[in-house]
Amino acid sequence: MTLAIDVSSLNKSFGTKHVVEDLSIRLEQGRICGFLGPNGSGKTTTLRMLCGLLTPDSGQGTCLGFDILREADRIKRETGYMTQRFSLYEDLTIAENLQFTARVYGLDRRRERVDGALDNLGLASRRDQLAGTLSGGWKQRLALASATLHEPKLLLLDEPTAGVDPKARRTFWDEIHELAAKGLTVLVSTHYMDEAERCHEIAYISYGRLIARGTAEEVVKESGLVTFHGEGPDVGALAHELAGKPGVETVAPFGAALHVSGTDRAALEAAISPWRREPFRWTEVAPTLEDVFIQLMGQAQDNFR
Repeated sequence: MTLAIDVSSLNKSFGTKHVVEDLSIRLEQGRICGFLGPNGSGKTTTLRMLCGLLTPDSGQGTCLGFDILREADRIKRETGYMTQRFSLYEDLTIAENLQFTARVYGLDRRRERVDGALDNLGLASRRDQLAGTLSGGWKQRLALASATLHEPKLLLLDEPTAGVDPKARRTFWDEIHELAAKGLTVLVSTHYMDEAERCHEIAYISYGRLIARGTAEEVVKESGLVTFHGEGPDVGALAHELAGKPGVETVAPFGAALHVSGTDRAALEAAISPWRREPFRWTEVAPTLEDVFIQLMGQAQDNFR
């Protein structure tokens, strides 16, 4: 096993705010790891420390075989970083943006590389279109082309599909998996549970601390959650009745149904027992990753309060 990332005890503070606290993570080359967690939990700060844009206050380890403290510049050369917001030049064409990126990295065969990137991501027919006139999905593809133009070994994606339609998101993820199959290691922060499930593994970061790690199936299993799916007339109105009852850790409407979850089966069944009769119907179901996500958010201590 070749580790692309092997870091331990990373810490980063801004003023009095301890944004990342004793975070350790190992990731094998060619794997896609999803970063989950509430806003302000330290996901972006962690990504920036891994690629050399931020220096940890303490901690140690390697990224792509380079020391994260002493060899940050070498890590940057081997890393592609796609920010949450479109950060290319909107008054340049697609091809001009990629040519600029090629010059920044000092790449040889610039014309050949740009043409290859345009072909690979289906942008060749749009090469002379201004970047600012692209839709969200096409901007995303251009940003990905720019982030991978220098053939990095590590790709960091910070909520790359926010505001993009489902079809464009699926196309994007197909491209990410193709890159990973060629050996590229990918870390991606996301709030979309379907995207998290497409990752080889996930890491849940809550207010600076890593509190869950593994495949989506492993994280769900290790949560110990028991979930009941309730249906019936106006079952959503029961959410307020059930919230806060002993044994009930999360209550979430799912369309016309309700998911009620907790780790204490007996207490949970006691909580829903007054409504386990007609016209309501209750079925035990496997908890979803979203159920676990909500549970973990509820347990987390906000370090910005």
